[in-house]
Amino acid sequence: MPHTDRVKCLLVDDVPENLIALEALLQRDGIEILKAQSGPEALELLLTHTDVALALLDVQMPEMNGFELAELIRGSERTRQIPLIFITAGSREQNWQFRGYESGAVDFLYKPIDPHMLTNKANVFFELQRRKQALAHELHERTAALRVNEMFMAVLSHDLRTPLMSITAAATVLKRQPDAEKVGAMAERMLSSSQRMGRMIEDLLDVTRIRHAGGLALQLAPADMQALVQRTLDEVQTSFPDRVIESTLQGDLSGVWDAERLCQVMTNLVGNAIHHGSPDRPVHIAVDGTQTDSVTVTVANGGTIAPELIANLFDPFHGREREPGRHQGLGLGLFIANQIVRGHRGRIEVFSRDGTTRFSVELPRVSPATNKRATG
Repeated sequence: MPHTDRVKCLLVDDVPENLIALEALLQRDGIEILKAQSGPEALELLLTHTDVALALLDVQMPEMNGFELAELIRGSERTRQIPLIFITAGSREQNWQFRGYESGAVDFLYKPIDPHMLTNKANVFFELQRRKQALAHELHERTAALRVNEMFMAVLSHDLRTPLMSITAAATVLKRQPDAEKVGAMAERMLSSSQRMGRMIEDLLDVTRIRHAGGLALQLAPADMQALVQRTLDEVQTSFPDRVIESTLQGDLSGVWDAERLCQVMTNLVGNAIHHGSPDRPVHIAVDGTQTDSVTVTVANGGTIAPELIANLFDPFHGREREPGRHQGLGLGLFIANQIVRGHRGRIEVFSRDGTTRFSVELPRVSPATNKRATG
């Protein structure tokens, strides 16, 4: 929950003029006023607005008076914590004040209302709500940080240990002077495992940079997307010679980007498509430079992603479930790709339906950050 959420205040009165007057007193920056002219209308608003900081209820309303409305609000688990203040023009001798407190009110005000007193009372509850939102935001951030730290420990204890054990085993065999035919295979295994460890370590370092520096530093310079795509394809095709990877390019593919980081984005997207896509269907990369201000890169593969996974697909250590027997990464590739694209002031989206998954990256040819640096 972002700590910059607007604070909501519910006003309930069957007289429109009274609602206008109360809104004029309480309206200010950061405050969202919800208005209802009856009890049922107020309950309908509370179905979609459960984070209300304060509710001001008129006592004398037709059909459902303020006390009856308060009892319904207090009877619901979702709304029982909302502070209630009753407002009435009735006589003080009717003992309504006692009934109001019995209904769960925190205060009871008689008309004509003192504007200064009302705003001071409301400000107390508005400030309490802001602090509640800030605490909720801090709790969310700390919980996320704790989860990432736990995943770091899991990586050190499991994911990095697996290729390390492979290197150790191969080195042990080589030390015993095996047959010459086995030397090449052992060396290849050691090289593959060490490269996998290197990629994992680089991903962990990128996550650390993102968390502590607020993002990845970009080295922006003129670049050609065609050259970046070809470089990516050459590297990936070497590792997966049996997979079919197609590409189409059109339009002007030049821009001002961080070439190394964009190669990282495309390598992650293409690698993700190869690992998780249908092996009998080609991976297709399409680069569209026909727009004046942007270039779009699309990576498509066969297969679909479960809808419940898409919401967290770009979160660190999230993504698809690991498949047994596959040497996969740490679940950081899409997270890092998203951060790099955002650093360029671009956007990355995923569409998965009808047996096809498509990642689309839209990049401005010259990001606002580049313009600012150039003019500053």
